[in-house]
Amino acid sequence: MNHRIKVGLIGSQFISHIHALSLKRCAQAEVFAVASPTPGNARKFATQHGIPHHFTDYRQLLGMPEVELVVLGVPNDAHFPVTLDAAAAGKHVVVEKPLCLNLGEADRMIEACHQARVKLMYGEELCFAPKYVRLKQLLDCGALGEPTLVKQSEKHDGPHAPHFWDVQRSGGGVTMDMGCHAVEFFRWILGRPAIKSVYAQMGTYVHQDRTEGDDNALLLVEFANGVIGLAEESWTKLGGMDDRAEIHGSKGVAYADLHHGNAIETYTTQGYDYAVEKAGSTKGWTFTVYEEEWNYGFPQEMAHFVECVQNDQQPLVSGDDGRVVLEVIFAAYESARTGRKVPLPFKTEAKKPHDLWKPKQG
Repeated sequence: MNHRIKVGLIGSQFISHIHALSLKRCAQAEVFAVASPTPGNARKFATQHGIPHHFTDYRQLLGMPEVELVVLGVPNDAHFPVTLDAAAAGKHVVVEKPLCLNLGEADRMIEACHQARVKLMYGEELCFAPKYVRLKQLLDCGALGEPTLVKQSEKHDGPHAPHFWDVQRSGGGVTMDMGCHAVEFFRWILGRPAIKSVYAQMGTYVHQDRTEGDDNALLLVEFANGVIGLAEESWTKLGGMDDRAEIHGSKGVAYADLHHGNAIETYTTQGYDYAVEKAGSTKGWTFTVYEEEWNYGFPQEMAHFVECVQNDQQPLVSGDDGRVVLEVIFAAYESARTGRKVPLPFKTEAKKPHDLWKPKQG
């Protein structure tokens, strides 16, 4: 029988709570430690989730021989250095999206984990969301015929943490934050065909006082097999989270909505505090989600990654996949700047996607 994998969480905010709750559903995992630099946060988090060890310095967590796998729930600009440190410590790594800030960092992360013989896994939960998994089964079994158009959209009224609004830390706006979901969703559901080109339109329409980043974006991803992926991303949509996908094929069409059908239509003048609704205001009409972690696929994702560590298997979504997504995101920002379709492969030395869209003058 395989031993239980002891897991360390690095981070103590929204997504790390999702990770902790998800790992509790995984019988083969034990959340053994948590680290957060904010005084008191790790202790509070550990108490809340029954985690035996907590640290303010993540390097102390990495120094624990019992910990085999670490899950990063830290701001985008910390993904690169923490992953290198984790690889050097011999830990397998799950990195939340996006993989990092630029392609150079991505290459170094992939190489560091390869050299250390540890797995670098990319946290794209949409590849595990039960409703989307069923959607892929419909396509794979031929029920929809040959795909022609795949759509995925994610919309709410803006992120919950300050670092998302700061392009120096996040690397970009809604395209970097949520467009990355759509890109990997397209690749996964289609069997990861090569990407031919990217065309994007984006702008800052509502939140000019909060960010230099894009708060609305449309991406057209053209695959080598002729299928088009259309991503719709927004930080300006009121009324709570909206997450849905469509597949149009030669023999059928299918629509999947992660919230309608597993949500409670709610109206309140007071608002309420529940995990996914932290993405936006909960006052007025919203769709209150239940079993959020399960519906979004986080427990299934974590169980899969734990099994990969136990049995030395190739993960469904790897660091290499995260790099492809990042390359597409860079190409999208370049397209939005030039107004032209950008072919892939796309090479750039830019330090973050936002630099391509709004390069500094002088």
